[in-house]
Amino acid sequence: MSPGRKILGLFLVGIFIGTVTGQTGCDPYIGKWVLDSAYPLYNSSECPFIRKEYDCVKYGRPDRRYLQFRWQPLHCDLPRFDGEEFLKRFREKKIMFVGDSISINQWESLLCMLHAALPDATVIQQSNETFRSYTFKEYGTSVMLCLNHYLVDIEEEDIGRVLKLDSLKSGDLWKEMDVLIFNTWLWWNRRQPGQPWDYIQIGNERVKDMDRMKAFEHALRTWAKWVDSEVDTHKTTLFFQGISPTHYNGKDWNEPGVKNCGNETSPVAGSTYPGGLPAASFTLQKVLNGISNPVHLLNITTLSQLRKDAHPGTYSGLREMDCIHWCIAGLPDAWNQLLYAALIS
Repeated sequence: MSPGRKILGLFLVGIFIGTVTGQTGCDPYIGKWVLDSAYPLYNSSECPFIRKEYDCVKYGRPDRRYLQFRWQPLHCDLPRFDGEEFLKRFREKKIMFVGDSISINQWESLLCMLHAALPDATVIQQSNETFRSYTFKEYGTSVMLCLNHYLVDIEEEDIGRVLKLDSLKSGDLWKEMDVLIFNTWLWWNRRQPGQPWDYIQIGNERVKDMDRMKAFEHALRTWAKWVDSEVDTHKTTLFFQGISPTHYNGKDWNEPGVKNCGNETSPVAGSTYPGGLPAASFTLQKVLNGISNPVHLLNITTLSQLRKDAHPGTYSGLREMDCIHWCIAGLPDAWNQLLYAALIS
């Protein structure tokens, strides 16, 4: 990466940090979880946007303490989310989350936060298999989702379904947005029978499989090339969501022998996670460091690792142990507070 890119990246982060804190030198992603009686930000039973996989209260989660934790940066305060101000700032704008079910988690959380602020707003819905949009009519603000597990393309060919690591054809839709929040990782280690492709293609070479981290990195670099060649960052603000962690190994949070999140009711104390960052985080950071256009890393990995208590567990419409996704209301609301803080800066 050139010195100019480093300076640009530091400058952008400095703008965000200075706006959040009123002073420089504070990283809003370094902090701890504190109990706050003003939380949660909304009543999940009053939000019409939550799918059954994330609606933990509806499906019988007995404890409520997990709802009352607020993310507190160590040396600054985040602005409280203001849904009406958000819609005013983004009047006639299009905001799109692009990614997998973790993107759905954050998208639905944001819709609930906006609904709580303006419960009587007229909301217009549009959807198909991969695209969903809710437009707040009075403001003309659209909050959208494009479901895309890998960001790069999967195409049906004579030999089967081919994951093409060099191909990205959805970009024409994406670059029309005013704000884009990207995410991918969850599906890169998925194997048969849930794996949605039969071959991987790089250039003209097709293989049945390859090192998944290398495939992930190659796809990210394809996306990065698209960002630098196709996106007008005077129009479009770009975010990439950090890697969302899972909690299936208690050794990672100093509880050896624990196999899932099912009995967890409190966050990990403090600001550091014993298990360290996942390898995918370093791959993502390496690719982002090489992009010329400004992309803000929504660096939610560590703060989410601390929330071993915030998954659905078995309290969802699926009734299966889920330590991958997150309850709504819950942790994704903090992701959106950080997104809001970055956007208003």
